[in-house]
Amino acid sequence: MRHENATRTVILGVAASDAHVVANQLIAHALRAQGFHVVNVGTCTSVAEFAEAYAEHPEAEAVIIGSLNGHAYEDLQDLPAARAQGLLDCPVILGGNLSVGSYKDPAHLDRFYGLGVDVILSDPELLPATLDELRLRTAQPTAAS
Repeated sequence: MRHENATRTVILGVAASDAHVVANQLIAHALRAQGFHVVNVGTCTSVAEFAEAYAEHPEAEAVIIGSLNGHAYEDLQDLPAARAQGLLDCPVILGGNLSVGSYKDPAHLDRFYGLGVDVILSDPELLPATLDELRLRTAQPTAAS
């Protein structure tokens, strides 16, 4: 069990086909200001690279993936296998522009949950509260316990 005052670690990066770095840097800065240790793997990050970062930082409480080019679904095709193999054994949070074009069908978000994404955020300002909620959820004993 982690000490209550221990630094909280998250892994942050941008999906494989996406080189948009500004939002990534702003989110990293905001999380650091909140006291998080941010392992920022940067842009154009494959699922395998997120898994490598998690292997190096198994204390990470979440992997946060951003995408602004709308191709996150294609970029995350390896996520189910990585989750099944235990290579990403923490919550995966996804945010940004998740589809191409101006029409955004809310039903398309189910595709991401099907890949193994745990949380989809439309507003990065909700990230600290979401991380707190996920931390509380994982600290709760399950009914089977």
